[in-house]
Order: sequence, then C-alpha cells, then structure tokens
Amino acid sequence: MLVVDDSRAMREIMKTILKGLGVGEVLTARQSDEALEILSRKVPDLIFVDWWMTPMDGIEFVRHLRRDPDSPCRFVPIVMCTGYTEVPHVMAARDAGVTEFLAKPVSAAAVARRIEEVIRRPRNFVRADRFFGPDRRRLAKAPEGQGRRATDAADDAAVRFEDG
Repeated sequence: MLVVDDSRAMREIMKTILKGLGVGEVLTARQSDEALEILSRKVPDLIFVDWWMTPMDGIEFVRHLRRDPDSPCRFVPIVMCTGYTEVPHVMAARDAGVTEFLAKPVSAAAVARRIEEVIRRPRNFVRADRFFGPDRRRLAKAPEGQGRRATDAADDAAVRFEDG
C-alpha cells in the first residue's frame, strides 16, 4: 500500500495501523511528486492520499492518476484521508475518482473498514466525458445477510451523495 501525506506523523500513524492490520509492504511519500516517482516503479494494491499537499493537492493527484492514459494506477483503489469532511469536499473527492473517503483523525477500525469496503464491494469503473474512476453510486442496501456498517458523519455524507 502507499500512503501519501505531507505530515510525517500521519505517515507513521498510517504505516503503524496498516502493519498492525497485516499489510506486508507500506510505502510512504511526503508529497505528490515523490508518490509519482514511487508509482513509476511499483503499483500498490491501495493508495491512501491526503487532501492538502504540494506541488499537487490530493484531488489533483487523484485526477492525474485516473485520467492520465499512461498512469499505471488508473484502476487502483484510492482512499482520500483528510480532515476536510464537509459535504462539498466529500463530493469533490468522489468526483475526482476517489474510491473511499476516510475522515481524520483516523482509527485502526476506520482504516480496516475502508480496506474491507474496497475488497468486499469493489466498484466498476466508469468512463464519461469528464470522469474516469470508480462508479460513484453505491447500493443503498447492504448485500443479503449483511448489516450496514457503522459510519461517521463523513461516511454518511458520502453515502447520501453517492446514492443520488
């Protein structure tokens, strides 16, 4: 997995959480250009990206990964991990091609839930005039025999807007 965050403390927290969840290899990058360098050599199974970083912010970074036809990561699930949890931010992340949204401060349980979502409920990819990324719609009901997962306010906003 790859964690892209300008905060050293956050990179270390995420690395510790992911290692604790059994992730074998966790790569980290301080900013988008460093992440792109890593991605030119290795394609992770999942990317966690912060919103606020340089030289490209997290939204621009996700758009670049999704829209660049030469990107080796067009289909890799991306989790936006940020403190910007207002509805317009959740919608902007969704519209950029983010797969899941994770509100800071994070917990190991919340990180595990996002990983589980990516694995258990993979999304088809959609190509449109101004969008390429995971289908923004999510089923309102959980599959048969499964309850709705516990959510925080950002998750509720994301689900509300993904469902239309």
